[in-house]
Amino acid sequence: MKAGDVISWERSFTPSDVKNFSELSGDWGVHHAIPDDRGRLVVQGLLTATLPTKLGGDLNVLARNMEFTFLRPVYTGDVIRCEATITQYERQTAKIRIAAVFACCNQDGEKVMEGSFSGVIKQPGEEQSTR
Repeated sequence: MKAGDVISWERSFTPSDVKNFSELSGDWGVHHAIPDDRGRLVVQGLLTATLPTKLGGDLNVLARNMEFTFLRPVYTGDVIRCEATITQYERQTAKIRIAAVFACCNQDGEKVMEGSFSGVIKQPGEEQSTR
């Protein structure tokens, strides 16, 4: 891994995903519970934000900062692709400092969310509290 590398992942959200997230988060906004005229639910923004979170988790990132800008709604059935570009990957004695910017687009190529994250990756033997 190095600055400039791009990682990605895509998925689609189901009505069950939205319901389960509503139960977990307490976000029962009507747009998450009642389908629109096309039978779709609006996916919670923070549920959509699990895409870059998943990419960071794949790298074992302990996040320090995360920033999200929600640009348009995501609906159940949409296929959302998240691409993150590593902007910092700096090895230190006990950890790696990492930062990235990301963009998430739907199946029509429309950007639905963008943002960034930064944090550290623990190296073997590092204490959890040194985030």
